[in-house]
Amino acid sequence: MTTLETGREPVAEPVPATLPRGEADFSGQPRLVRNDFAPLTPAPLGAWEPTLSVSVVIPSHGHPEKLAFVLAALAGQSYPAHLMEVVVVDDGSPEPLALGPVRPENTRLIPSAPGGWGSAHAFHTGVAASSGQVVLRLDADMLVYREHVESQMRWHHLVDYGVALGHKLFVDFDPDAMTPGHVRDEVAAGRAELLFDRAGADKHWVEKIIDGSTGLRTAAHQAYRVFTGATGSLHRGLYEAAGGMDAAMVLGGDTEFAYRVSQQGAVFIPDLETSSWHLGRSQMQTRRDAGMRYRTPYVSNRVPDFRLRRKSPDRSWEVPYVDAVIDAAGRTLEEVEVTASALLQGSTPDLRLWLVGPWGELSGGRRSPLDEELLDLRLIGESFRGDPRVRLVEAPPEPDPRVTFVLHAPAGTKLTPTAVADMAEAANKERAGLLCAPPPGASRAADGVLRLERRAAFARVGRLSPGAAGAEADRAVEELYGAHWVTGEVFTVPEPEEGAPVRRNESSESLRRKLDQALAEVEKQRARARRAERKLRWFTPGVGRRVLRKIVR
Repeated sequence: MTTLETGREPVAEPVPATLPRGEADFSGQPRLVRNDFAPLTPAPLGAWEPTLSVSVVIPSHGHPEKLAFVLAALAGQSYPAHLMEVVVVDDGSPEPLALGPVRPENTRLIPSAPGGWGSAHAFHTGVAASSGQVVLRLDADMLVYREHVESQMRWHHLVDYGVALGHKLFVDFDPDAMTPGHVRDEVAAGRAELLFDRAGADKHWVEKIIDGSTGLRTAAHQAYRVFTGATGSLHRGLYEAAGGMDAAMVLGGDTEFAYRVSQQGAVFIPDLETSSWHLGRSQMQTRRDAGMRYRTPYVSNRVPDFRLRRKSPDRSWEVPYVDAVIDAAGRTLEEVEVTASALLQGSTPDLRLWLVGPWGELSGGRRSPLDEELLDLRLIGESFRGDPRVRLVEAPPEPDPRVTFVLHAPAGTKLTPTAVADMAEAANKERAGLLCAPPPGASRAADGVLRLERRAAFARVGRLSPGAAGAEADRAVEELYGAHWVTGEVFTVPEPEEGAPVRRNESSESLRRKLDQALAEVEKQRARARRAERKLRWFTPGVGRRVLRKIVR
């Protein structure tokens, strides 16, 4: 419950002066390709001069004994004290928290803002109350090594669109085994790794993903999945551009926030030169199934490429997977209808369709119904205005930073039922920021070409090449994410030859998927028949069993 509900508020420390804003010039920062941060060379630990300030924000609910050790470890950090502040946010603890004597010199305790609860809400409260150029999220059960803050901050001095992820190991916690003063002294002396037995500690599941993607450098658009919130940092400007944490996400908010950050063109960097001790086991270790059951609908509704959502994309969600745009100006009803209907009836229902045209020119006055100049535009609007997924707009929409892809489909293009899914699959397979598919008979020019744009790729271009548009933006996307050209024949239905029967043209991926489904259904029915045979064998041995065996075969 929140402090508003309990009527009790923790005792807050005096608010210190604003942290200094160190100088940092990112105008010539490296232009990283996808999530490959190999071109970045961080300074050796202890052999550089930091300039950026950092706010360590700790959302905390109860467990003051763990918080005491977390603050003690932060008191022994190698990062300059005048560039670091610690903001502890009491998320409605049963007993209001208090700061112990062993803590960094610039530490505050504040209550979580009224109107919400949970770690996401508390963290956002702390960010709003802090002033560091970089924000570092630290859970209230993370005992960090001496260089933990410094190590992450090295990356933020190199690029302003990086997300640094701290390393951790899970250990059993006994509050009586040590004191906060002992923890501070051991951390400050560089002996934090000796506080617990590393051999008996558990690794975090993200390490498997990191190790399997060359340290996350080949993870491309899926890199955000490893951001779990317990320890990670990013520039304040990037945090604000992504919209901050979503207070409605009581669980799973770190994944949802990381997705929105990735949509801003961020690169995710696992910082492995130092570590931390997670005091106790996580909820996802002790109650994984229940945790996933709770998180799945919340994350699915907000993260379009969440793997569990993409396994069954059979409905519309709060955030669509694709924004599809059709220019309806000057086109016939039949041309728009053939393309729009294919999109709305296709195998990817979680899309939003934008029909662009001069809708404001349609008048309600007397006219010749069958001969008015804008007859087709009027009929198009009437045909689709009832579908909740369709928007009638005067100009192409501004990119929605939450939506994974934007598809530009020329009116009159006859798309296959699986065209959207197949294009997205091809873009992901090629790790491309832009996929272009000229339909049969079209040129490679912009007009008449199917274009699938990855929002994250164009967002990074907007950050590194401000003002780039059109062909210039496309070239920059090709440089940073790659552009993939493929024939549009695999996504479109060909015009039938005169006198020939109309046949549907489907991609090999679509046909393979249907074959797999059919084989799975066959096996399912065979299994049902075998179960029925066993029952019949038990109750009526003899002729019935022989009949069933013939059916199964």
